[in-house]
Amino acid sequence: MTTTDETKAPETGAVPAASAIPPEEIERLTDDIIAALKTVYDPEIPADIYELGLIYRIDIEDDRTVEIDMTLTAPGCPVAGEMPGWVENAVGAVAGVGDVKVRMVFDPPWTQDRMSEEAQVALNMY
Repeated sequence: MTTTDETKAPETGAVPAASAIPPEEIERLTDDIIAALKTVYDPEIPADIYELGLIYRIDIEDDRTVEIDMTLTAPGCPVAGEMPGWVENAVGAVAGVGDVKVRMVFDPPWTQDRMSEEAQVALNMY
């Protein structure tokens, strides 16, 4: 199992020695999952959910199940019910990924500080 915890800037987590998936495969899967997440946009904000800092955790299990903790820019977001499905579909299309489980979390609350420089530039905030 490997876990990517997102604190501010997205980073790749370390691969435990006991993982059944080779490190190169974990790295490829992680890169491909992040690329898939970057195809999902909040319809009200012209930046993808990964660069917005809405992805808090990516966990790849030994059976290739991917668990994702994510949040929204606001709990009352109009797409709150649809966004997890968009994420499941995008990540589920990645070669080598098994089941995808998305969990919506609101702790810690999202703030603009979680946005990448890329998102800040896209939103003219930099």
